[in-house]
Amino acid sequence: MTAVTAWRIQHIDLGAELPGLERSPGHAGLTAVLWLHGVPLGRLDYLDAELPVPASALAAAIPRAIAPAVGDRLFGRGFEGALPLRGPVPPSEPDLGAILSMPDLLGPLKDALALPPAPTEGQGLSVIICTRDRPEHLARCLDSLEPGQPWIGEIIVVDNGSRPEAVRALVANHPKARYVAEPRPGLSIARNTGIRQARHEILAFTDDDVQVHPDWAARILAGFSTPETMCVTGLVLPTELETEAQVVFERELGGFGQGLQRMCFDAAFFARMLRYGVPVWRIGAGANMAIRRSALERVGAFDERLGAGAAGCSEDSELWYRLLAAGWTCRYEPAAVVFHEHRREWQELRRQMHDYMRGHVAALLVQYAQHRHAGNLRRLALSIPHHYAMLLARAAF
Repeated sequence: MTAVTAWRIQHIDLGAELPGLERSPGHAGLTAVLWLHGVPLGRLDYLDAELPVPASALAAAIPRAIAPAVGDRLFGRGFEGALPLRGPVPPSEPDLGAILSMPDLLGPLKDALALPPAPTEGQGLSVIICTRDRPEHLARCLDSLEPGQPWIGEIIVVDNGSRPEAVRALVANHPKARYVAEPRPGLSIARNTGIRQARHEILAFTDDDVQVHPDWAARILAGFSTPETMCVTGLVLPTELETEAQVVFERELGGFGQGLQRMCFDAAFFARMLRYGVPVWRIGAGANMAIRRSALERVGAFDERLGAGAAGCSEDSELWYRLLAAGWTCRYEPAAVVFHEHRREWQELRRQMHDYMRGHVAALLVQYAQHRHAGNLRRLALSIPHHYAMLLARAAF
């Protein structure tokens, strides 16, 4: 890669003294992620030519950057994230004037962003991690789960074809973790094995190439705030953007992030988008999701024809489709944060995107076969070719 492709990521705590933003040799720019009480509220991007930025200029830029998320946390309705809707009446933009005119943007957020109390014994999460031949990644993932222990009832590590002695040794270092072998290849197969082994009602899934935020378990558990909510997803941030492939995936292809405002995907959203093909992949990412066990008992577990090791991906979004089709709700909660190690090399990214395209097509066909919703065929024939053509052109593959 060229020396100016990488982007530096700097995490800034708004509750502390603001730093100045400095240039970083070898980076094309800097992304500042703005946090308060462990919750990401905004981001600012600066090209290298715009750096350095003194603390006073950063302070002046912050209110507008965080206003949408602040409005969402303080006022909710009218400030939630924009759903991927189509139709004659576009969603209205929230009026940020009232937010920007507040004399103190951060003070009222203390209660809104407070961590929920730890659950009683037996009411925590079952965390399911499926792994295959990535012991170094798995070690970092397991270590990152330690701060969330009060909200975690158990951790199930499903070994999907690794060298078992390496995985067993890692699991042995974590008291709440259990080792489960699943020799049949396939992410959906491994996840379903983890589901059968789990003991709790809320089943949280993350990947071995992910590190979770210390508050992740608490935040994703709190997302189940209504009885009709059957699935909660969270924000996926990159751990680094140091190679060209990582930058293209995050900044050109969209990465895994779905923004910093909450979203509710319910029966009304499903009905409105049905004729176009419901964009269920916009609900979140399988590397950061939790599902009620009772939901799986109603609509079934992961389709083992889909996912890594099978069709390629979309085993998560196809399950979300079934939940919405049955009238249930999925929520996106960006306070539940994980950090993903994007593919560093072009060859890995090309293979990943090929798997995504193949899995997406397979999921649309599965959804049509199950539900006979013609919008899936419309998306397959019209929307998907156009979407990927635009992405590939923009990424200059």
